[in-house]
Amino acid sequence: MHFFVEKGSIVRQIWGKGDTILFIFAGAAAEFALNKAVDWLYFTGRLPSDPLGRLFSTVGYARLIVFSELEEAHKAIDKITAIHQGVETQRGMQIPEWAYRDVLFMLIDYSIRSFELLERKLDLAEKGEVFDVFYRMGSRMGIKELPLNYSDWLLKRNEHLNQNLEKSTFTIDLYKQYKKHLGIIRYNILKEAQLLVAPKKVNQLLKLGEFSWLKPIIGLYKLSRTFKMDWILKSLILPAKYKVAIKELDKN
Repeated sequence: MHFFVEKGSIVRQIWGKGDTILFIFAGAAAEFALNKAVDWLYFTGRLPSDPLGRLFSTVGYARLIVFSELEEAHKAIDKITAIHQGVETQRGMQIPEWAYRDVLFMLIDYSIRSFELLERKLDLAEKGEVFDVFYRMGSRMGIKELPLNYSDWLLKRNEHLNQNLEKSTFTIDLYKQYKKHLGIIRYNILKEAQLLVAPKKVNQLLKLGEFSWLKPIIGLYKLSRTFKMDWILKSLILPAKYKVAIKELDKN
């Protein structure tokens, strides 16, 4: 039996932990808001009407692929491709290739950043594993001009951060939606989480700040996992209707 991501891979460790995924979610929420192609997500109306659900959907698909057998993973990737092609047909335009690459680059970067924040530093080989999984996902989708290795990805990632992000009216509106759907307390927690994982360019554009009051709490959170109390802190991050979804993230 062949899996898209073999058992024992560091990628399964990263995507098998709900807390790590929540930080991936937080980072993606920041960068999605700044991406110059965010208008594509507004075109369907799903992002502004349910930003948390839309981001959970993106993370959910990625997680499904990570833990699926090879054939099932390919089916899931093909479904993602078909969904995007359907949106392109509706709009009569093609989503830019760089926008597809941006989403893959986000998943690679925030997978690494989130795991290192909550667990430990990854070595170069482990980072290469993370890159390889999403490279194969992008290749299956037919995305062009993908970097071929982790070192090349680092260069491309930096280029994309500098070229494809801007603070726009979409950014402002999307953060209003985050605040509306999360409530003021959870919204502030989200921004603090973003500060901990966001690249410098994202931080500069969003003016997230320099020091997060959430950082000292991370140590307390790590301790809470030892006593199986981490679910309490997780429940503080997202509204009650997402509690089941959060618990599901810990199943692998």
